[in-house]
This record gives sequence, structure tokens and C-alpha cells, in this order.
Amino acid sequence: MPGTRVLVASDLDRTLIYSSAALALTMPDARAPRLLTVEVHESKPLSYMTETAARLLAELGDAAVFVPTTTRTRKQYQRINLPGPTPQYAICANGGHLLVDGVSDTAWYERVTARLADECAPLAEVRDHMAATTDPAWVRRHRVAEDLFVYLVVERELLPDEWVKDLAVWAENRGWTVSLQGRKLYAVPKPLTKSAAMREVARRTGAELTLAAGDSLLDADLLLAADRAWRPGHGELADAGWAGPAVTVLPERGVTAGERILREFLLASRER
Repeated sequence: MPGTRVLVASDLDRTLIYSSAALALTMPDARAPRLLTVEVHESKPLSYMTETAARLLAELGDAAVFVPTTTRTRKQYQRINLPGPTPQYAICANGGHLLVDGVSDTAWYERVTARLADECAPLAEVRDHMAATTDPAWVRRHRVAEDLFVYLVVERELLPDEWVKDLAVWAENRGWTVSLQGRKLYAVPKPLTKSAAMREVARRTGAELTLAAGDSLLDADLLLAADRAWRPGHGELADAGWAGPAVTVLPERGVTAGERILREFLLASRER
């Protein structure tokens, strides 16, 4: 059947879905796109996509194997209500959990955690270092996600650039990487990747073409691993001027970039 050999692995936040702060509605108010709420948390709307993007995503679900691919924990991912068919596969915790029909694949999780134990400094060491070197003046919350990685919720305007650089060097020497996305700063073990989980789903589904999109440093491996990929004109990768050989750099920023990415996914899927 057309589409059964195409796999689309896409980041969610600031790629397909957007908080109110990330919408970047720079057009005149009267020309702003209609929005659909796709996430509610504590009775408040949290994330959106345009109504057009929602329609495109529903179409994509019929044209390809769509795999939401996120650094969110399973609980955070399950708050999202995307349009279209419910995905059979989802990648959470930056590749640490591979969900199959909503349930984490135990064998995959055990493979991932065994590799982290072999190749990286323990999570506790990274967590304790970050706790000891941060300042309550610019850190709002310390979090451990799924016992796999650490992140901070920070006051971005007060966050010292030098501290971030020093942390990145310290983490690099211990097999970890640092990524700053909006108000969240992540410390993630290097082998904990979205690309590895995407390859596993491609193997299980027999996908012959893989497509991907993302905006952050934690998406770079995913974009490089896909046959074709796209990144928006905003985000950590855009700020760094990052590109890859099969990565298309889009000019759109904010929620309209999500719409463009979905158009590209559909076009590439249908070309098959």
C-alpha cells in the first residue's frame, strides 16, 4: 500500500506544536491563522497548532507511519491530543522509551539503560553537580526525567552564558550533552538519542524512506539519520546556523513553520 514504507519521525514542541510564547504570530491580527488546542494541562490550554496543520497531520497519518518523537516524559507526552489516527509508535524521553500502542517496550528500555550504564557518568553525578553549581536566582525547578536525564527550568534572561558553557564542557567529558530550549536546560547522556529509536521503528515497520523534523540540538542526530529532514527558521539549531546534507532549512518561524513541515512531509510521502 502507498505510504506503508514511509516513516515520519517528528519532534513535537516548537516543531509541530507550539506554546503561546512560541507561536510567533508576527502578521497583522486579522491575518493570524486559526489555532487548535492540542494540549491542556491543569485545565489550561498549553500547546497549539494551526487548524490547517491539524488537517495536514490527519492526512499524514493515512499516508505514512507517523511517529511522534519527543524529549518529553511519557506522562508529558500523554497530555497531547494530536489530530488524526492514534500513532502506533511514539518515542519519548529522547529515545529512552519506545511506546507501542501506548505501552513502553521493556526490551528497548533495558537495551538503552544498559548502554548508558556502560558509556556515561551516572545520572546522580550529573544531577548533584548541577544542584551544587546553580543559583536559585535563575533556577526555578530541578527535574529528573524518567531516571534517564536531568533538566532545569530557568529564568532565561538571568541564566549566565558562562555557566552554560562550563556545564557543557564538564558534561562532554562524562559522556553527556547539554541543550538549552526555551526555559528548559537539558543534560542528556550522549547515547540517549531519538535517532536510535527511529531506526528501531524503521526496522519493525520495514520503512524504506525515513523523514524527520526538529528544531533543537537534541534533534540533530535524528535529522542526520533520516533520509530527508527539515528544520524551522527558529530554535537552537537555527540560532547556531546548523545544517546537514539531507536537511532542508525552512525560512518559516513559529507555528506557521509547523504547517510548512507537515506540507513537506505529505509531499515527500506521496512522491513514493
